[in-house]
Amino acid sequence: MRLPNKVTSYANSIIASFPEILELLMQRNMTPKELFELTASGKKDMGDFLNALDCLFALGKIELIEEGRMLRYVDSNKMQ
Repeated sequence: MRLPNKVTSYANSIIASFPEILELLMQRNMTPKELFELTASGKKDMGDFLNALDCLFALGKIELIEEGRMLRYVDSNKMQ
């Protein structure tokens, strides 16, 4: 997992992909494959993408809808 530090800049870390992933999921639910295809760039690989999803899930920002195998943005304002 590439987190920002002395060697890895923010732009090259997985945290830099959080806003793009969340913005796409705010628009509509997507499968992980669709989301990867929309966010894939030359410097990010599948491992970085999956690490970003793991972090967003652990932070409670996204969830997996089991029956459709879709990812969904979790709006914390709606949870309360």
